[in-house]
Amino acid sequence: MFFSLLWAIAFLCVEVKTDAGPDLLDQYRADATTQWEKTIQELEARDRQEKDPDHAILFLGSSSIRRWNTIEADMKPWPAIQRGYGGARYSDLAVFAHRLVRNHRFDALVIFVGNDIAGNEKDKSPEQVQQLCVRVVKEVRRTHASQPIFFVAVTPTSSRFQVWPQIQQANALIAKLCSEDDKLHFIQTHDHFLNEAGAPNDALFVDDKLHLNEQGYEIWASLIKGALSKVLDASGK
Repeated sequence: MFFSLLWAIAFLCVEVKTDAGPDLLDQYRADATTQWEKTIQELEARDRQEKDPDHAILFLGSSSIRRWNTIEADMKPWPAIQRGYGGARYSDLAVFAHRLVRNHRFDALVIFVGNDIAGNEKDKSPEQVQQLCVRVVKEVRRTHASQPIFFVAVTPTSSRFQVWPQIQQANALIAKLCSEDDKLHFIQTHDHFLNEAGAPNDALFVDDKLHLNEQGYEIWASLIKGALSKVLDASGK
């Protein structure tokens, strides 16, 4: 009896210690809040002012989402809800994902984030990127348990081609994550943004050789709509 009681106490202590352990996002939360809290509040204000259309697709991510000025026309027949913010990384999107999705009705969520591996001292490893994608999904699932989530691969760009091997590894790990859950989908894009020599096709980007131009967005839209159409009925039926 005595030893059984000791074992039970020890077991509870282990459980408490495990539950009280550091959260994955603890290391990112302060910087994310300092840099992006005002922007997230502005997006939440839009949530209160705008009514979500039926059968909408919610788009989250970095500046390539925010700069997509033709998204409504490009995504027809699906209505688009645009909630991108420039410079987003998965490490801050994971912090804010719950707030960015909780007020919305949507048939699917599309995510593009391209700044976690950019060729600087703040770069994350491909494995860290995958872990953060897992956390983004977890945060979304707090309020949207079954809507499909589409991750758009990071495109090859001339401005960051020096770290393309690491970006490819991250893309592969995100694709693997999606292959293990029938509600997650990965949209591969690199074949459409590389030229015959295997280098980024600069004709698809603006002068910074990082962000898409109109032609680049047309390709993106076609790929995203193609992926959506395999999962969703565009008529909403």
